[in-house]
Order: sequence, then C-alpha cells, then structure tokens
Amino acid sequence: MKIGILTFHRCINYGSYWQARCLADGLRALGHDAVILDHDSRRINFAEWKCAYQPTLPTPVPPSDQLRYRDKIRRFFKAFESLPLSARFPIDDPTTMPNFDLVIVGSDEVWNLSHPWYGGCRLFYGDGIRAERLVSYAASFGNHDAPGGLAQDWSDKLKNFQQIAVRDDASKTLVLSATGIEPAVVLDPCLQFPLTTTDPFDEPPLPRYIAVYGHGFSNTFSESVRRWAKQKQLPLISIGYRNDWVDRQWIDAGPHEFVHFMAGAEAVATNFFHGCVFALRNRKPFVCESSWYRGNKLRSLMAKVGGENHLLAEAAPASTYDRSLGQPLASGIIDRIDHLRDSSQRYLDGALA
Repeated sequence: MKIGILTFHRCINYGSYWQARCLADGLRALGHDAVILDHDSRRINFAEWKCAYQPTLPTPVPPSDQLRYRDKIRRFFKAFESLPLSARFPIDDPTTMPNFDLVIVGSDEVWNLSHPWYGGCRLFYGDGIRAERLVSYAASFGNHDAPGGLAQDWSDKLKNFQQIAVRDDASKTLVLSATGIEPAVVLDPCLQFPLTTTDPFDEPPLPRYIAVYGHGFSNTFSESVRRWAKQKQLPLISIGYRNDWVDRQWIDAGPHEFVHFMAGAEAVATNFFHGCVFALRNRKPFVCESSWYRGNKLRSLMAKVGGENHLLAEAAPASTYDRSLGQPLASGIIDRIDHLRDSSQRYLDGALA
C-alpha cells in the first residue's frame, strides 16, 4: 500500500526523530510504500528552532552553549534529509498533499491540544487528509488532561478514524470517552521495530559512562545519581542538554550519536519518556524522575512493562537507586515487552489489512 505517516518529524528531539523513522522503516520492511508526510509551517518552524536554542528554560542557556546547540540543530537538519518524505505541503492547507491508500497518525503527542505550537492543529485529527483510510498508531494526548473529556468538535473528528491505537492509558481514557470505542494500547515505534543507522556518527566521548538524558532534574535525584556513579567510579555524561551536575556535556550530539550513546551506556538516568524507551530497548539499568509534563506517558509505560520500580519519587531512598542502576533489568520486563510487541503487531496487521 501507499502509506503516509503523520507525526512530528522535524522536531529537534531525539525521540521524535526516531519514532518517526522507526515507524517508516518498519512499514517499509513489511513491503509497503511508506513515507512521512512533510507538512510545513513557518510559525511552527520558528517556535521549534527558538526552543532548540534555549531548551532548558527557565534555566538560562550560557553563551558558551549557544554554538553547541546550533551544531546540534544542524545535525538534526542533516538527519532529516535521510527520512523518506512526501512532497512538502503547508500544514494549514493540505490540499496539495499527495493521495494515499492509508494514512497513519502517530506516534508522538499528535493529539495534544495543549502543545505550545502544534496544539489545535486539525490536520492531526484528520481534517484535509487525502487518504482512503485513516488510522492511528501510538498516538498520544501528552500532558493534555481533560477530566470532562474532549470538546464535541474534537470528539467528532476522532470518529473519522477507522482504527485507533494509543501509547498511554490517559489517551486511552480520552478516546474511549470521545468515541465509545476502547482503543488498543501499543508500543512506541522505538520499542516495536528494529532500529538501523548507517549514517555517519561520532563515537561516545568515553568508553564507560552513565548516560544522563533530560534536564530540570531535582537536587535529590541528581545528588543520588552522582553518589551512585561516584561509588562505581563511572563518569556521568549528559547528552543533548546541559546539566551542571554531570562530569561531561555532549550537547551537540545528533540523532545517530544519541542511538550509539544510549546503546553503549552502563546505565541511564533520565526524566524523559524516550530516555526510558531507549534504556528498555538496550536492556540497560535505569532510573527515571517523573515530571508534570511527562507524567502520563511515563506512568503508563512503566505500568505496561512492569518497570514501576524504575520511576522514582523524590523521597526514594539510596537503596532504590542502588538496585535500579546496579542490577540488570528484570526478566519479567523483557518478557512483557516481547508480549506487547506481539499485540502491537496484531493491531498493525489489522490496520494494514
């Protein structure tokens, strides 16, 4: 089939890049003609680039880091060129987008009405999409909590989807309330599909290290991770963002460096969803600090794979860090991921039939 994938593919974000690429590569490996819909918006581009230059706000970006963030952005731009893309079209006027047999909306927070620059974009709810069928895969509402459900207009748009799969329980609840139909919950593409990278990349700066991925960590979390790393005589390296409490910064790493960096780490400390995803993918010990913005998807992922002990409260004792960072992942977590891969593939088989 000729398949279009509608997602956030030009974000300066490691997880966004790889979930788009993994879904496209996975569908193409199944024999389909799959491309990523290359929507474009001057407004969204400027918002994305502005955020990429100062991603740790409200913590200010020191002048010495500005060139590093610029180089990181350039590496992303280079990586975007390797994505299988459709002809470009305006996000607010999709009349010129190509026709498809099927369009898959997702992964990522494509239905997050609270997103600072994508929120309220009707294209992700199906408006103007030129396809015979419309489905979703691992779509999410992100941090958009709507206790009373969605407004009727948005609920009606979800009913245009022939099949819906989300990646977290909060999104499942919203879809069920809006449509009366219980959606499937599937794995993020970065956990579902094989990941291959043949593009050039720089090697991690040290042979043995603890990967730190995220920013805005609490003092309790950072001090506990530092204590553990010091005991093990392992340096802490922060990728993509500055964290002043680590031993080394690798701010300008691109998407391909990120993959190899996460795969080569001894353990992972993160507060990002895809920090957990790549730790799980590579079977690395990890600890994750939750946050209000990512709480929904982090709690759901950990519940699905049985990794609740890796999602730490601020008052978690030192023994919890010792156990989560110092021991291999429990075999039950690996078994659950394998089971979820099977059920996610069954959903895709049905959606592609």
